Amino acid sequence: MDCKRALEDSGGNLDKAAELLRQQGIAKAGKKAGREARQGLIETYIHSGRIGAMVEINCETDFVARTDDFKSLAREIAMQVAAANPLVVNVEDLTDAQRQAGVSDYGSEEQFIKERVLMSQPFIRDAKRSMQDLVQEGIGKLGENIIVRRIARFELGETTGDESAETAAE
Repeated sequence: MDCKRALEDSGGNLDKAAELLRQQGIAKAGKKAGREARQGLIETYIHSGRIGAMVEINCETDFVARTDDFKSLAREIAMQVAAANPLVVNVEDLTDAQRQAGVSDYGSEEQFIKERVLMSQPFIRDAKRSMQDLVQEGIGKLGENIIVRRIARFELGETTGDESAETAAE
């Protein structure tokens, strides 16, 4: 029925109808934002055996967590993490030190956030949409609040500060 109404409202224009449906999904998502999301799944993605990503994505019920749409959303987010190497999930997760270092590396805070904050990044399959838009569409489609809780990314041969301390001890 939503599709029929959107087509009627847009005068039969499919592009306008799709945009109307997308906006309706975002509006529905805003209403669900305060609801608790403690179910979900952990999705992994390995790219060519060299890059791995892991995400925890939560929803309100186990029923939704088992749907193909939810699993597909989780897969897309894991692929995004592997491809775009975000530092944190949300802007609120940035520390002051990360923010200062990012601004000096990227030239502006806005560019740093767009490049390194997952929910602000352009979606790798459609740069016109952000990851936030993708999650909002999932909320509208599935009818439950969805939260990307945690992310991790691993790259073969990548070093952190801990490995240098281990090498020095040997």
